[in-house]
Amino acid sequence: MKHIFFDLDRTLWDFEKNSHTTLLELIFQFNLIERGIDNAEDFIKKYKIHNARLWDLYRENKINKEKLRSKRFLMVLEEYGIDDKDLAEQFGLAYIKQSPLKTKLSPFTHEVLSYLKNKYTLHIITNGFEEVQHIKLAAADLKQYFDIVVTSEEVGVKKPNSKIFEFALEQANAKAEQSIMIGDDLAVDVLGAEKAGMQGIYFNPNKEEHKEEVVHEIFCLSELMTLL
Repeated sequence: MKHIFFDLDRTLWDFEKNSHTTLLELIFQFNLIERGIDNAEDFIKKYKIHNARLWDLYRENKINKEKLRSKRFLMVLEEYGIDDKDLAEQFGLAYIKQSPLKTKLSPFTHEVLSYLKNKYTLHIITNGFEEVQHIKLAAADLKQYFDIVVTSEEVGVKKPNSKIFEFALEQANAKAEQSIMIGDDLAVDVLGAEKAGMQGIYFNPNKEEHKEEVVHEIFCLSELMTLL
């Protein structure tokens, strides 16, 4: 094995914690409590539901990036009777600006990447937005570990489409049979990579139940230091 490809969000970069912190900051920054949003945690729960649904549509190419970004906060505000497209847009722009600067990572991220970098060439394959993902990597001091970073926007297709894995392999000058993909989304990261001829390691920190037969499943990134 020579090359290891990582997913970024929810695998290395702690999307849930970083997003939650940003949303709390913005709720107060935009004085939403005064607008009738009496419970910040409830607002965040509603946002997560709408955001997840819209991301599913985005992955299926049923909506574009702009539609996703503009609709997700408007839909939440509308649940509170706030029909304010300008507020939703400003909130969304602030979220995109502030969230990538957050630096919470999955436990042992730096230790594991430092260990692996001495043995393998490391890369990123992400469905996240191009400009945002590079900001995250820089802010969290992760750029130092990776040879190439491939985003779905750059390629024009999203994981689990085989083309993004094939593109990444070509960019990395890597052979599929000498490469591993590690990610938190079983269907998107692991099964997608396996269809492209790579090995997959399923990172399942929440121990979510599934019926797929996977060769390797880990619950903490630190397990990679014994597995690899």
